[in-house]
Amino acid sequence: MADKIKLLVAVLLIGASIGAFYYYGDHSLLVRVIVILVAMGVATAISLQTAIGQKTLGFMRDSQVEVRKVVWPTRKETLQTTLVVMAMVVVIAIFIWLLDMILLWAVRLLTGQGG
Repeated sequence: MADKIKLLVAVLLIGASIGAFYYYGDHSLLVRVIVILVAMGVATAISLQTAIGQKTLGFMRDSQVEVRKVVWPTRKETLQTTLVVMAMVVVIAIFIWLLDMILLWAVRLLTGQGG
């Protein structure tokens, strides 16, 4: 039950800060943004005190460990892959353009237009 109350407080805090952002629209934008950021930080700190928050934090830590295990491609591999993708996009675009021209010609021939 305490976790639900903490999450409710966090959500209400975020909602109140967003409401205040628009309610005080005539005040400085910088101040309003800082207030929202502080409220988000406090709401995050409150929500991390719950069981769901602890699970989320554990998931994020595990994700960071997995990202470190990834073998990232070299610059040369990235460049080659990008060039292959761009070439295939051009080839497919030309193919679709030619198919469109053929179908347009066939429709005009069948309907008797354009002649």
